[in-house]
Amino acid sequence: MNIAHLLLGSAQEFRDLPALARGTTPYLTYRDLWRKVSVMSTHLAGRFGLKRGDRVAFAMANCVEAIEVMYAVWHAGLCAVPMNAKLHAREFAFILENSGARLCFVTPDLFETIAEAAKEAPDLKEIVDVTTRSYTFMEVGDPSPLVSAEPTDPAWLFYTSGTTGRPKGATLTHRNLLAMTLNYYADVDRPPPGGSIVHAAPISHGSGLWNFPMVGRGSVQVFPESGKYEVPETVELMNRWPECSIFLAPTMVKRLIEHGSVADLQPQALRLITYGGAPMYVADLKRALDLLGNKLMQLYGQGESPMTITHLSREYHWDRRHPRWEQRLASAGRADSCMEVRVVDEEGRQLPVGEVGEIICKGDPVMAGYWNNPEATARSLRDGWLWTGDVGAFDEEGLLTLKDRSKDMIISGGSNIYPREIEDVLNLHPAVAECSVVGRPHPEWGEEVVAFVVKRGAEALAPAELDQLCLDNIARFKRPKDYKFIEALPKNNYGKILKTELRKLL
Repeated sequence: MNIAHLLLGSAQEFRDLPALARGTTPYLTYRDLWRKVSVMSTHLAGRFGLKRGDRVAFAMANCVEAIEVMYAVWHAGLCAVPMNAKLHAREFAFILENSGARLCFVTPDLFETIAEAAKEAPDLKEIVDVTTRSYTFMEVGDPSPLVSAEPTDPAWLFYTSGTTGRPKGATLTHRNLLAMTLNYYADVDRPPPGGSIVHAAPISHGSGLWNFPMVGRGSVQVFPESGKYEVPETVELMNRWPECSIFLAPTMVKRLIEHGSVADLQPQALRLITYGGAPMYVADLKRALDLLGNKLMQLYGQGESPMTITHLSREYHWDRRHPRWEQRLASAGRADSCMEVRVVDEEGRQLPVGEVGEIICKGDPVMAGYWNNPEATARSLRDGWLWTGDVGAFDEEGLLTLKDRSKDMIISGGSNIYPREIEDVLNLHPAVAECSVVGRPHPEWGEEVVAFVVKRGAEALAPAELDQLCLDNIARFKRPKDYKFIEALPKNNYGKILKTELRKLL
C-alpha cells in the first residue's frame, strides 16, 4: 500500500478540516491538499520526467511546503530523501550523490548551499526553490491518479551518520512507515479529528515522521512562522490549535518548562509531548510532570527503526505511587507492540534480566537495509534482527534501561554526533598528530563536543584554526565547543584509545 493512502482517506473523511497551517493561519484543507499533491504528482512525472522509484531530496526549513512535497513524491510512486537543514555543503553533496536523487526541493536559505553541493551529484537534474514560480506552477494542471506501490518499495531514505564517519541511507519502505504509524495508535495515542501537531523539531527527522499518524486522523500540521523552535511562539500555536501533540527532544522540553510563557498554556492546548533522541534527566521529568500534568510519553527508536523500539507510556510517567516510579522514569520503557526486543551478548545469545548487552530488535518498522551498502547492511541486519549498537539491560518488569548510546555517539540537543566524523576532519590539519572526540555533560544540551588534541612536534596550533577547519567541512552543530591539548592520548595494550579515560579528565 502506498503510504499516501493515509492522505487520501483523510481527504475523504475529514475533507473540510484544515490539514496545514502557517502559524495561526489555516493554509489548506484535507480536500485541497489532496488535490494539490495530485497535480504536483503530474508535474513530477511529466515535467521532471521522474519514474517510479526515483529519489527526490528536500533540504528545507520547517514549512507547509515540506508536507506538500513529501506527499506529492509518494503520490507519484517516488522515494523521499529528507536532509537535515543544518548540514554542511559537503554532507549534502554526499547524500545527493549517494542516493542518486534526481530532483531537490529547497527553501531559499539553502538554495546556494545545495547548488554548490549539486556539483558533486551528477544525477541531480534540477533544484526547485519552493518560493519561486517554478514551484507555484506545480499547482497548475490536472491531477493524476495515485501510483500503486508495493509494500517493499522504498519511501523514505534517511541518512544517519555512522561510526565510520560516512553517512548511511536507512531505506524505509511503505510497509515500515505504515507499521510505525499503526504502532503510534497502539502504544502512543489515537488523536482526535481536528487536533494538531506543531512541528517545532526538524521535519527531516522525528517530527516529520509523526506526520503520518496525524494525517491519518485528520489533525492539522502547524508550522511556526519563525521556522524554528521558540517557546513563546510554540505556546501561542498550541493555544490556537488545541489538542496539540508535539515531538520534542529532551532539551526542548527543558526549555519549555523553564520559560515563563509556559504559564500561558491553556488547559486544552496540549494533548501530548513525545520526547526522544536522548535521555532525559529524572529531575527535569518530575518538573515537567508537575507543570504540564499527565502529558509526557518517551520513545526510543533509531533511523533504522523509526520511532519504534520501546516506549514509556503516559501511565508509567504519571504513576507516582508506584514504589519504582523513579526507576521507571529513568528507563526507556517496554518493547513496542510491533517489536520484539532483546539484550544479547556478542554471539547473539539472549541475556537474563539485569545483565548488560547490545540491544537488538525485530519487527515490521525495521528498515530494509542501507542504500547501496550491502556490507553495512550485513553488519546491522542479521537473521532479521537489527543490531542497534546501543547497550542496555532489562529489569524484572520488562523495562529497558539504556547504558550507553551507539558506542561513543554524542547526543547534543537531540542530534546524533559521531566522534569519528569530527576526528577525520581534525586530522586533516598538519599540526595535529592525534585527536579523540568525546561528549561532556551539558545542563541544557545534554552533551557538548570536546576534542582532545595531540600536537605534532612544536608546531603552533590555535583552537580558532581547528574551529575554521570544522566549519569548512562539517555542520556547525558538530564542531567541538572546547579543545584540550595533551601530550598523549591514553591507550590500551592494543593501541586503542581509551575514551573512558578521556572522559575522566573532563
